[in-house]
Amino acid sequence: MSATHPEAIPAPAAPRRATLSEFLFRKGEPMIWLAGAGLSASLLLIFGLLALVAVRGLGFFWPHTLVRIETTDGRKVLGEILAREAMPDAKDKTPPMRIRVKIANRDLNGLDFRWIEEKDIVRTDAPANALLVERQEYGNFHGFLKEIRRGDEVLGGSDAAGLERLEALQKKLRPAFEKLRESEKQDVGAINSALERERLALRSAELKKDPGLSRRRVANESHQAELKRRYEVIRERLEARRRENAAVSATFVDAEGKSKTVPIFGVVRIVQPNAASFAQKVAIYLSRIREFVFDEPRESNTEGGVFPAIFGTILMVVLMSIVAVPFGVVAALYLREYAKQGRTVGLVRIAVNNLAGVPSIVFGIFGLGFFVYGIGARVDQIFFPEALPTPTFGTGGIIWCALTLAILTVPVVVVATEEALAAVPAGMRHASLALGATKWQTTWRVVLPAAAPGILTGLILAMARGTGEVAPLMIVGVVKLAPTLPVDGVFPFLHLERKIMHLGFHLYDVGFQSPNVEAAIPMVYTTTILLLVIVVALNLSAIVIRNVLRKKLRTSTF
Repeated sequence: MSATHPEAIPAPAAPRRATLSEFLFRKGEPMIWLAGAGLSASLLLIFGLLALVAVRGLGFFWPHTLVRIETTDGRKVLGEILAREAMPDAKDKTPPMRIRVKIANRDLNGLDFRWIEEKDIVRTDAPANALLVERQEYGNFHGFLKEIRRGDEVLGGSDAAGLERLEALQKKLRPAFEKLRESEKQDVGAINSALERERLALRSAELKKDPGLSRRRVANESHQAELKRRYEVIRERLEARRRENAAVSATFVDAEGKSKTVPIFGVVRIVQPNAASFAQKVAIYLSRIREFVFDEPRESNTEGGVFPAIFGTILMVVLMSIVAVPFGVVAALYLREYAKQGRTVGLVRIAVNNLAGVPSIVFGIFGLGFFVYGIGARVDQIFFPEALPTPTFGTGGIIWCALTLAILTVPVVVVATEEALAAVPAGMRHASLALGATKWQTTWRVVLPAAAPGILTGLILAMARGTGEVAPLMIVGVVKLAPTLPVDGVFPFLHLERKIMHLGFHLYDVGFQSPNVEAAIPMVYTTTILLLVIVVALNLSAIVIRNVLRKKLRTSTF
């Protein structure tokens, strides 16, 4: 018999090794790298935009060199060279270049900027005695000092001593100008307010048919006559001070020899940029930044400061937060802690989420119809009938701006608060109830403190959105110019019915509605920086408070 050999058993096949691409996709590496690349690109775009705005905005305050340029046609200009570019209609391979010069002297030239072709330039220099005179009206003046006068008396010439005398007089007379304006606001404003109160009091007595109306009318007329007499005395005193200060003037000449006489007390700042040291330029730079932050605007908002807009923006955001946060938190508490979960509550949540996506202009139209023409008009009829037909609350005002933005941001607060309440562990509620606490005690002493950081997150989001909104505010109370703050010494001290300025609207107005768009471009960048700084400051304040609450909650848990 032949031996039979068992059938050979095949060896097991070696497992197939995964390719590199399969391994990477299984680990999710491409998605991680793609997400990282997207984040890097976003951060680069954000920081690039911020850098552009910072360079264009903060560089505006630095005193630049004044260059005197003479062209082939014999014309001369003195100004700051802002840009250099190729001629836009040139067809050559090496097109000719041109420069953009800020020549100022608007009242003499009728324009602030001029393009000059480089091939037409004959000579350029930077004279050390060139002056940049920042004026209260008509913008800057570029030129040279000719003489200083008080009436017919010559106080100084164009030499170095004359320049020193000019700077000394400007530092002496400029505070007098500020004091004069402050007196006009306070003294004349107080008399005008008293006259208006007397008129409204008499009108109220007429509407109520007061039995002593005739006697009150006589007393009112006597009091108004006394107020008008005081007004005339104050006006004459202020006019005399104004004439006295305006008598001291300086005459300047531009590069072509045309002269302009300016009252020294109307000069904001005198700069000699070509002869200034680095330390002097830094001092001028800081002085201009201080002026921008703390002074009032001038020249159709293209120059000066934006303090009224800063004040209005912050006050409106604070009032908006005071209204939006309590209502948003209460609504979220009811939806999460007390309402029976079902279809109705689900529909309410859907409606709240949809409200967060409604265009802001829709809220502005609602605020105009409901608050201004509805509630405001009714308030005027009940409490201020003597002022009608002139509206008090039946027109745009800061209170209606704050309430409109509060309605706009309440959905954000509701959603964030609900998420914060849902994140509180159910065991904390059960433990509190097991110890005998009521539902309200549990909510007030356990749930709300634990959810406070999340609620503050909602506040941060609400402030960020409310600060940047412009469209609804244009309808319900924000105006181009309102230098008088809504806070003063007249009862009730905070006047919520007044109109305000807002940085967002100021940015829109300067960038798109200014009569001198070219001159307003630097103000657009500087206002953008300031708005970003305010938003970041408000958010950082809320973030610091949130972190403190989180730390306190974490330590109290152990």
